[in-house]
Amino acid sequence: MADSKPVFSLDGDPMAAEALLRDVFGIVVTEVIRKGTSASEKCHYSIKKGAAFLGLGTDSVRVVKTDERGKMIPEDLERQISLAEAEGAVPFLVSATSGTTVLGAFDPLEAIADVCQRHGLWLHVDAAWGGSVLLSQTHRHLLDGIQRADSVAWNPHKLLTAGLQCSALLLRDTSNLLKRCHGSQASYLFQQDKFYDVALDTGDKVVQCGRRVDCLKLWLMWKAQGGQGLERRVDQAFALAWYLVEELKKREGFELVMEPEFVNVCFWFVPPSLRGKKESPDYGERLSKVAPVLKERMVKEGSMMIGYQPHGTRGNFFRMVVANPALTRADMDFLLNELERLGQDL
Repeated sequence: MADSKPVFSLDGDPMAAEALLRDVFGIVVTEVIRKGTSASEKCHYSIKKGAAFLGLGTDSVRVVKTDERGKMIPEDLERQISLAEAEGAVPFLVSATSGTTVLGAFDPLEAIADVCQRHGLWLHVDAAWGGSVLLSQTHRHLLDGIQRADSVAWNPHKLLTAGLQCSALLLRDTSNLLKRCHGSQASYLFQQDKFYDVALDTGDKVVQCGRRVDCLKLWLMWKAQGGQGLERRVDQAFALAWYLVEELKKREGFELVMEPEFVNVCFWFVPPSLRGKKESPDYGERLSKVAPVLKERMVKEGSMMIGYQPHGTRGNFFRMVVANPALTRADMDFLLNELERLGQDL
């Protein structure tokens, strides 16, 4: 990160916001997934990838510590900002997460927004996975503070199961910032003397030129299901996830990684040969080998498909993401029964 002029407050000044975006020297992000390798000490991999694409370099991404549930620690965010400034760098963006990939964690947005406000930083919220929770009156509190974000990424193709792909970037700015930053005013494509409102021509705002009409998928689904229908879809996913958790607790050989707050249910299947041997020195190593074996067996049988991964010091565990609106309690029971059947000889 290079030396640069100080960052001024963005409040009410769209020109300052644009200048800040163009004067990029560093990014502060949340550490969401820590897998024990230097390449994985970051939030969603797209953050470092974006820094590389922008020419900032991946070294401009600073990692912020998270707590045991995978939530950003605002005090460490404050510390990282101070360290960056002491080194002569100019942080400009904080990327928080609502619904992390593995644990389904929601960062404390109000506290993070307070830090950003004090330092005049752009707050981006990666709500690609968890953003749809806003549609639920019961669970939307998980995103308290998101209204203070400068930008939000949201993927309706995830929890709402809109057709892939369906992604949105939401901005608090109302000054047509995307067009001013990305627009190239190609007159052979974006004529300004058309008979309709040329503000409807959004092509000049985006990085690519030709693209599918993502918003049509969301609009059609919303028209078909209605707001209440989509809310029921979100609430049903939570209810099924909680059902799976309760059923999992009743069975021998299943162990939760932690109590979920979202629809990511993370757990180990402990096979008969390892039960009661948690104190053995090789227990963790042996348990970590169980999920890959069971994944191979379920795929070859064609019975189901569940992801697994390590996370920090934790060995491989299963991550059941309950999102498909066609799922039922019977499917949750089948999942547990099938794991028991496939792993009975391990």
